[in-house]
Amino acid sequence: MSTIVRAADAAQFLSVLPHLLGCTPRDSVVVVPLSQGRTLGVMRVDLPSETAAAGAAASIIGMACRIVDVEAVVLVVYTDAEISDDPSPGLPHPAVIAALRTRADECGLPVAEVFVVAANGWGSALSNRLPPGGHDRARIAPRDDLPPEAVDGPPAVDQAAGAQLPIPGAARRRAVGQALRSLDAALETICGIPRVSGATPARIDPAALEAACALDDLPALFERALSWNPDDLAPMDAASIGWCLARAGLRDVALVQWASDVDGGDAAMEAQRRWEDGELYPSDLAEVMWGDGPRPDAERLDAALRLARNVAALMPKKRRAGALAVCGWIAWARGRSTHADAYVRQALHADPRHGLAEIVGSFVAAGHLPDWAFRAR
Repeated sequence: MSTIVRAADAAQFLSVLPHLLGCTPRDSVVVVPLSQGRTLGVMRVDLPSETAAAGAAASIIGMACRIVDVEAVVLVVYTDAEISDDPSPGLPHPAVIAALRTRADECGLPVAEVFVVAANGWGSALSNRLPPGGHDRARIAPRDDLPPEAVDGPPAVDQAAGAQLPIPGAARRRAVGQALRSLDAALETICGIPRVSGATPARIDPAALEAACALDDLPALFERALSWNPDDLAPMDAASIGWCLARAGLRDVALVQWASDVDGGDAAMEAQRRWEDGELYPSDLAEVMWGDGPRPDAERLDAALRLARNVAALMPKKRRAGALAVCGWIAWARGRSTHADAYVRQALHADPRHGLAEIVGSFVAAGHLPDWAFRAR
Protein backbone atom coordinates (compact mmCIF):
# COMPACT_ATOMS: atom_id res chain seq x y z
CA MET A 1 0.00 0.00 0.00
CA SER A 2 1.41 3.40 -0.99
CA THR A 3 1.93 6.11 1.60
CA ILE A 4 0.68 9.51 0.45
CA VAL A 5 2.69 12.58 1.49
CA ARG A 6 0.94 15.83 0.61
CA ALA A 7 2.80 19.05 -0.18
CA ALA A 8 0.87 22.25 0.45
CA ASP A 9 3.12 24.51 -1.65
CA ALA A 10 6.28 24.62 -3.72
CA ALA A 11 8.58 24.80 -0.69
CA GLN A 12 7.06 21.68 0.87
CA PHE A 13 7.27 19.86 -2.46
CA LEU A 14 10.98 20.66 -2.76
CA SER A 15 11.56 19.63 0.86
CA VAL A 16 10.05 16.20 0.18
CA LEU A 17 11.86 15.64 -3.13
CA PRO A 18 15.23 14.61 -1.60
CA HIS A 19 13.41 11.91 0.37
CA LEU A 20 11.90 10.54 -2.85
CA LEU A 21 15.34 10.52 -4.47
CA GLY A 22 17.21 9.23 -1.42
CA CYS A 23 19.68 12.11 -1.76
CA THR A 24 19.95 15.86 -2.20
CA PRO A 25 21.15 16.11 -5.82
CA ARG A 26 24.02 18.23 -7.03
CA ASP A 27 24.36 19.55 -10.59
CA SER A 28 21.32 17.58 -11.70
CA VAL A 29 18.06 17.75 -13.57
CA VAL A 30 15.26 16.00 -11.71
CA VAL A 31 12.09 14.97 -13.52
CA VAL A 32 8.94 14.29 -11.50
CA PRO A 33 6.24 12.71 -13.69
CA LEU A 34 2.65 13.36 -12.62
CA SER A 35 -0.65 11.57 -13.14
CA GLN A 36 -3.88 12.89 -11.67
CA GLY A 37 -1.89 15.20 -9.45
CA ARG A 38 0.27 12.46 -7.95
CA THR A 39 3.89 11.62 -8.59
CA LEU A 40 4.71 8.46 -10.52
CA GLY A 41 8.26 8.38 -9.25
CA VAL A 42 11.31 10.54 -9.80
CA MET A 43 14.25 10.53 -12.22
CA ARG A 44 17.63 12.26 -11.88
CA VAL A 45 20.17 12.94 -14.65
CA ASP A 46 23.41 14.92 -14.67
CA LEU A 47 23.00 18.60 -15.43
CA PRO A 48 24.14 19.17 -19.03
CA SER A 49 26.27 22.07 -20.16
CA GLU A 50 24.60 24.96 -21.95
CA THR A 51 26.10 23.84 -25.27
CA ALA A 52 24.78 20.28 -24.84
CA ALA A 53 21.35 21.41 -23.61
CA ALA A 54 19.35 20.60 -26.76
CA GLY A 55 20.59 17.02 -27.10
CA ALA A 56 20.28 16.34 -23.39
CA ALA A 57 16.75 17.75 -23.30
CA ALA A 58 15.70 15.39 -26.08
CA SER A 59 16.96 12.41 -24.07
CA ILE A 60 15.48 13.59 -20.77
CA ILE A 61 12.03 14.39 -22.13
CA GLY A 62 12.13 11.24 -24.24
CA MET A 63 12.61 9.15 -21.11
CA ALA A 64 9.79 11.02 -19.37
CA CYS A 65 7.44 10.28 -22.28
CA ARG A 66 8.11 6.55 -21.90
CA ILE A 67 6.59 6.52 -18.40
CA VAL A 68 3.20 4.84 -18.43
CA ASP A 69 0.26 7.16 -17.59
CA VAL A 70 2.37 10.33 -17.40
CA GLU A 71 0.21 13.42 -17.86
CA ALA A 72 2.67 16.21 -16.99
CA VAL A 73 6.08 16.75 -15.43
CA VAL A 74 7.71 18.98 -12.87
CA LEU A 75 11.32 19.82 -13.66
CA VAL A 76 13.85 20.76 -11.00
CA VAL A 77 17.38 21.95 -11.77
CA TYR A 78 19.87 21.58 -8.91
CA THR A 79 23.02 23.63 -9.34
CA ASP A 80 26.01 24.96 -7.40
CA ALA A 81 25.63 28.25 -9.28
CA GLU A 82 23.95 31.18 -7.53
CA ILE A 83 20.90 33.30 -8.21
CA SER A 84 21.86 36.91 -8.86
CA ASP A 85 21.31 39.54 -6.17
CA ASP A 86 20.57 42.15 -8.84
CA PRO A 87 17.26 44.02 -8.67
CA SER A 88 16.12 41.90 -11.64
CA PRO A 89 17.58 38.51 -10.70
CA GLY A 90 17.79 35.67 -13.15
CA LEU A 91 17.94 31.94 -12.58
CA PRO A 92 21.05 30.00 -13.63
CA HIS A 93 21.11 27.67 -16.66
CA PRO A 94 18.48 29.43 -18.81
CA ALA A 95 19.53 27.50 -21.93
CA VAL A 96 18.95 24.14 -20.22
CA ILE A 97 15.55 25.25 -18.93
CA ALA A 98 14.52 26.60 -22.32
CA ALA A 99 15.63 23.43 -24.11
CA LEU A 100 13.69 21.21 -21.69
CA ARG A 101 10.52 23.29 -22.05
CA THR A 102 10.83 23.43 -25.83
CA ARG A 103 11.33 19.69 -26.16
CA ALA A 104 8.43 18.94 -23.78
CA ASP A 105 6.17 21.24 -25.80
CA GLU A 106 7.20 19.51 -29.04
CA CYS A 107 6.32 16.14 -27.48
CA GLY A 108 2.97 17.35 -26.16
CA LEU A 109 4.03 16.83 -22.55
CA PRO A 110 2.78 19.63 -20.26
CA VAL A 111 5.36 21.13 -17.88
CA ALA A 112 3.52 21.91 -14.65
CA GLU A 113 6.44 23.75 -13.05
CA VAL A 114 10.18 24.38 -13.39
CA PHE A 115 12.18 25.03 -10.23
CA VAL A 116 15.83 25.89 -9.81
CA VAL A 117 17.53 25.07 -6.53
CA ALA A 118 20.75 27.08 -6.49
CA ALA A 119 23.55 27.44 -3.98
CA ASN A 120 22.06 30.53 -2.34
CA GLY A 121 18.32 30.12 -2.89
CA TRP A 122 15.58 28.72 -5.09
CA GLY A 123 12.87 29.90 -7.40
CA SER A 124 10.41 29.08 -10.14
CA ALA A 125 11.31 29.64 -13.77
CA LEU A 126 7.60 30.11 -14.52
CA SER A 127 7.06 32.86 -11.95
CA ASN A 128 7.77 36.58 -12.28
CA ARG A 129 8.05 37.01 -8.52
CA LEU A 130 11.63 36.09 -7.69
CA PRO A 131 13.34 38.08 -4.93
CA PRO A 132 17.04 38.97 -5.30
CA GLY A 133 19.07 35.87 -4.46
CA GLY A 134 15.95 33.72 -4.68
CA HIS A 135 13.77 32.31 -1.92
CA ASP A 136 15.39 31.14 1.31
CA ARG A 137 16.87 27.61 1.00
CA ALA A 138 16.03 26.94 4.64
CA ARG A 139 12.37 26.64 3.58
CA ILE A 140 13.16 23.58 1.42
CA ALA A 141 15.42 21.68 3.80
CA PRO A 142 14.61 17.94 3.97
CA ARG A 143 11.76 17.31 6.40
CA ASP A 144 11.91 15.45 9.68
CA ASP A 145 8.15 15.04 10.15
CA LEU A 146 7.49 12.45 7.45
CA PRO A 147 6.01 9.08 8.44
CA PRO A 148 8.70 6.35 8.72
CA GLU A 149 6.92 4.17 6.16
CA ALA A 150 7.30 6.98 3.59
CA VAL A 151 11.07 7.45 3.85
CA ASP A 152 14.16 5.34 4.38
CA GLY A 153 16.03 7.58 6.79
CA PRO A 154 17.51 10.99 5.97
CA PRO A 155 18.56 11.59 2.36
CA ALA A 156 22.22 11.22 1.44
CA VAL A 157 24.29 14.36 0.92
CA ASP A 158 24.39 13.84 -2.87
CA GLN A 159 23.79 11.24 -5.56
CA ALA A 160 27.31 9.76 -5.29
CA ALA A 161 27.17 9.12 -1.55
CA GLY A 162 26.74 5.51 -0.46
CA ALA A 163 28.60 3.82 -3.32
CA GLN A 164 31.80 3.40 -1.33
CA LEU A 165 32.43 -0.17 -0.18
CA PRO A 166 32.51 -0.95 3.54
CA ILE A 167 35.99 -1.00 5.06
CA PRO A 168 36.41 -4.24 7.00
CA GLY A 169 39.35 -4.80 9.31
CA ALA A 170 42.53 -6.46 8.07
CA ALA A 171 41.87 -9.51 10.24
CA ARG A 172 38.50 -10.14 8.60
CA ARG A 173 39.99 -9.79 5.11
CA ARG A 174 42.76 -12.24 5.98
CA ALA A 175 40.21 -14.71 7.35
CA VAL A 176 38.17 -14.55 4.13
CA GLY A 177 41.32 -14.94 2.05
CA GLN A 178 42.24 -18.05 3.99
CA ALA A 179 38.69 -19.40 3.66
CA LEU A 180 38.83 -18.81 -0.09
CA ARG A 181 42.11 -20.72 -0.38
CA SER A 182 40.62 -23.59 1.62
CA LEU A 183 37.50 -23.59 -0.57
CA ASP A 184 39.67 -23.64 -3.70
CA ALA A 185 41.54 -26.67 -2.34
CA ALA A 186 38.34 -28.49 -1.37
CA LEU A 187 36.77 -27.94 -4.80
CA GLU A 188 39.93 -29.14 -6.51
CA THR A 189 39.95 -32.28 -4.39
CA ILE A 190 36.23 -33.04 -4.69
CA CYS A 191 35.38 -31.73 -8.16
CA GLY A 192 38.70 -31.33 -9.94
CA ILE A 193 38.19 -27.57 -10.31
CA PRO A 194 41.66 -26.01 -10.65
CA ARG A 195 42.78 -23.72 -7.84
CA VAL A 196 43.00 -20.02 -8.58
CA SER A 197 45.87 -19.46 -6.14
CA GLY A 198 47.85 -21.04 -3.36
CA ALA A 199 49.43 -24.43 -2.86
CA THR A 200 47.39 -27.47 -1.89
CA PRO A 201 47.30 -27.61 1.92
CA ALA A 202 48.30 -30.77 3.75
CA ARG A 203 44.90 -30.82 5.44
CA ILE A 204 41.66 -29.42 3.99
CA ASP A 205 39.49 -27.45 6.37
CA PRO A 206 36.27 -29.43 7.09
CA ALA A 207 34.31 -26.16 6.84
CA ALA A 208 35.59 -25.79 3.28
CA LEU A 209 34.43 -29.32 2.45
CA GLU A 210 30.99 -28.47 3.84
CA ALA A 211 30.90 -25.22 1.85
CA ALA A 212 31.92 -27.05 -1.31
CA CYS A 213 29.07 -29.52 -0.84
CA ALA A 214 26.63 -26.61 -0.37
CA LEU A 215 27.42 -25.51 -3.93
CA ASP A 216 25.52 -28.57 -5.14
CA ASP A 217 22.30 -26.62 -4.50
CA LEU A 218 23.10 -23.08 -5.52
CA PRO A 219 19.52 -21.71 -5.41
CA ALA A 220 19.25 -22.84 -1.79
CA LEU A 221 22.59 -21.19 -1.00
CA PHE A 222 21.68 -17.94 -2.75
CA GLU A 223 18.31 -17.81 -0.96
CA ARG A 224 19.88 -18.39 2.46
CA ALA A 225 22.44 -15.72 1.74
CA LEU A 226 19.72 -13.05 1.57
CA SER A 227 18.94 -13.69 5.23
CA TRP A 228 22.54 -13.42 6.45
CA ASN A 229 23.75 -10.35 8.29
CA PRO A 230 25.91 -8.78 5.55
CA ASP A 231 27.88 -6.75 8.09
CA ASP A 232 28.95 -9.87 10.00
CA LEU A 233 29.52 -12.55 7.36
CA ALA A 234 31.29 -15.72 8.38
CA PRO A 235 34.56 -15.97 6.43
CA MET A 236 33.52 -19.18 4.65
CA ASP A 237 30.10 -17.71 3.75
CA ALA A 238 31.76 -14.64 2.22
CA ALA A 239 34.24 -16.85 0.38
CA SER A 240 31.47 -19.09 -1.00
CA ILE A 241 29.39 -16.21 -2.37
CA GLY A 242 32.49 -14.44 -3.69
CA TRP A 243 33.63 -17.63 -5.43
CA CYS A 244 30.22 -17.97 -7.13
CA LEU A 245 29.97 -14.33 -8.18
CA ALA A 246 33.39 -14.60 -9.82
CA ARG A 247 31.99 -17.18 -12.30
CA ALA A 248 29.70 -15.82 -15.00
CA GLY A 249 27.27 -18.74 -15.17
CA LEU A 250 26.79 -18.96 -11.41
CA ARG A 251 26.63 -15.18 -11.05
CA ASP A 252 23.81 -14.99 -13.60
CA VAL A 253 21.86 -17.61 -11.67
CA ALA A 254 22.25 -15.49 -8.54
CA LEU A 255 21.07 -12.31 -10.29
CA VAL A 256 18.02 -13.96 -11.87
CA GLN A 257 17.09 -15.49 -8.51
CA TRP A 258 17.61 -12.33 -6.48
CA ALA A 259 15.54 -10.44 -9.05
CA SER A 260 12.72 -13.03 -8.85
CA ASP A 261 12.57 -15.90 -6.35
CA VAL A 262 14.03 -19.32 -5.58
CA ASP A 263 11.97 -20.90 -8.37
CA GLY A 264 13.56 -18.42 -10.75
CA GLY A 265 16.93 -19.56 -9.46
CA ASP A 266 16.05 -23.20 -10.11
CA ALA A 267 14.94 -22.31 -13.64
CA ALA A 268 18.11 -20.28 -14.26
CA MET A 269 20.28 -23.12 -12.96
CA GLU A 270 18.62 -25.60 -15.32
CA ALA A 271 18.82 -23.12 -18.21
CA GLN A 272 22.53 -22.68 -17.55
CA ARG A 273 23.11 -26.44 -17.70
CA ARG A 274 21.17 -26.71 -20.97
CA TRP A 275 22.97 -23.71 -22.45
CA GLU A 276 26.33 -25.35 -21.70
CA ASP A 277 25.03 -28.38 -23.63
CA GLY A 278 24.32 -26.21 -26.65
CA GLU A 279 20.66 -25.25 -26.16
CA LEU A 280 19.31 -21.72 -26.40
CA TYR A 281 19.00 -19.74 -23.18
CA PRO A 282 15.29 -19.03 -22.44
CA SER A 283 14.30 -15.50 -23.41
CA ASP A 284 12.17 -14.93 -20.30
CA LEU A 285 15.23 -15.46 -18.10
CA ALA A 286 17.57 -13.49 -20.35
CA GLU A 287 15.24 -10.49 -20.37
CA VAL A 288 15.67 -10.15 -16.61
CA MET A 289 19.36 -9.40 -17.14
CA TRP A 290 18.53 -6.80 -19.78
CA GLY A 291 15.91 -5.08 -17.63
CA ASP A 292 12.94 -6.10 -19.78
CA GLY A 293 11.17 -8.54 -17.45
CA PRO A 294 8.79 -8.05 -14.53
CA ARG A 295 9.82 -5.48 -11.94
CA PRO A 296 12.03 -7.16 -9.30
CA ASP A 297 11.14 -6.93 -5.64
CA ALA A 298 13.02 -3.92 -4.28
CA GLU A 299 13.64 -5.44 -0.85
CA ARG A 300 15.22 -8.57 -2.34
CA LEU A 301 17.50 -6.52 -4.57
CA ASP A 302 18.48 -4.22 -1.71
CA ALA A 303 19.33 -7.24 0.46
CA ALA A 304 21.37 -8.72 -2.39
CA LEU A 305 23.21 -5.42 -2.87
CA ARG A 306 24.14 -5.22 0.81
CA LEU A 307 25.42 -8.80 0.61
CA ALA A 308 27.43 -8.22 -2.60
CA ARG A 309 28.93 -4.98 -1.29
CA ASN A 310 30.25 -6.67 1.83
CA VAL A 311 31.50 -9.69 -0.13
CA ALA A 312 33.33 -7.39 -2.55
CA ALA A 313 34.94 -5.54 0.36
CA LEU A 314 36.15 -8.81 1.90
CA MET A 315 37.40 -10.57 -1.23
CA PRO A 316 41.06 -10.30 -2.33
CA LYS A 317 41.41 -7.36 -4.70
CA LYS A 318 42.22 -9.55 -7.71
CA ARG A 319 39.08 -11.64 -7.18
CA ARG A 320 36.45 -9.02 -6.33
CA ALA A 321 35.49 -7.93 -9.86
CA GLY A 322 32.54 -10.35 -10.02
CA ALA A 323 31.00 -9.12 -6.78
CA LEU A 324 31.55 -5.50 -7.82
CA ALA A 325 29.90 -6.10 -11.21
CA VAL A 326 26.92 -7.63 -9.39
CA CYS A 327 26.74 -4.48 -7.25
CA GLY A 328 26.75 -2.45 -10.46
CA TRP A 329 23.94 -4.46 -12.05
CA ILE A 330 21.75 -4.30 -8.94
CA ALA A 331 22.32 -0.55 -8.55
CA TRP A 332 21.39 -0.09 -12.23
CA ALA A 333 18.29 -2.28 -11.77
CA ARG A 334 17.25 -0.09 -8.82
CA GLY A 335 17.63 3.08 -10.91
CA ARG A 336 20.88 4.24 -9.29
CA SER A 337 23.09 4.64 -12.33
CA THR A 338 25.54 6.93 -10.52
CA HIS A 339 26.25 4.16 -8.03
CA ALA A 340 26.32 1.57 -10.80
CA ASP A 341 29.01 3.56 -12.59
CA ALA A 342 31.13 3.70 -9.42
CA TYR A 343 30.93 -0.07 -8.92
CA VAL A 344 31.67 -0.75 -12.58
CA ARG A 345 34.78 1.41 -12.50
CA GLN A 346 36.08 -0.50 -9.49
CA ALA A 347 35.29 -3.84 -11.16
CA LEU A 348 37.14 -2.86 -14.34
CA HIS A 349 40.09 -1.70 -12.26
CA ALA A 350 40.28 -5.22 -10.81
CA ASP A 351 39.60 -6.91 -14.18
CA PRO A 352 39.76 -4.59 -17.23
CA ARG A 353 37.95 -7.13 -19.44
CA HIS A 354 35.15 -8.17 -17.09
CA GLY A 355 32.10 -8.88 -19.25
CA LEU A 356 29.23 -7.93 -16.95
CA ALA A 357 31.02 -4.79 -15.80
CA GLU A 358 31.47 -3.73 -19.43
CA ILE A 359 27.78 -4.38 -20.18
CA VAL A 360 26.52 -2.40 -17.19
CA GLY A 361 29.01 0.34 -17.99
CA SER A 362 27.60 0.58 -21.51
CA PHE A 363 24.06 0.83 -20.09
CA VAL A 364 25.10 3.73 -17.88
CA ALA A 365 27.06 5.51 -20.61
CA ALA A 366 24.08 5.32 -22.98
CA GLY A 367 21.58 6.45 -20.34
CA HIS A 368 19.76 3.13 -20.76
CA LEU A 369 17.39 2.25 -17.91
CA PRO A 370 15.52 -1.00 -17.25
CA ASP A 371 12.08 -1.11 -18.80
CA TRP A 372 10.42 -1.51 -15.41
CA ALA A 373 11.67 1.98 -14.48
CA PHE A 374 9.02 3.37 -16.83
CA ARG A 375 6.11 1.32 -15.51
CA ALA A 376 3.93 2.18 -12.52
CA ARG A 377 4.49 0.10 -9.42
